[in-house]
Amino acid sequence: MSRRKASGTSARFVKRGPWEAGATATIAAGVAMLLQPYSMGLFTYSFAVIVVGTVGFVIVSHFPE
Repeated sequence: MSRRKASGTSARFVKRGPWEAGATATIAAGVAMLLQPYSMGLFTYSFAVIVVGTVGFVIVSHFPE
């Protein structure tokens, strides 16, 4: 099986850097939601946000640089 490089617009879309930053920001937002003492709603969804960010980071780590 050969790997071809993505070209043109699709190459810019699948670059790792911006997606990794977004996944990291999502994880950080989930941790902030977990640690804040003011809203039970934010606390309730914090674990789901952390999981989504982590799964996103794992997927994005396979994108080309």
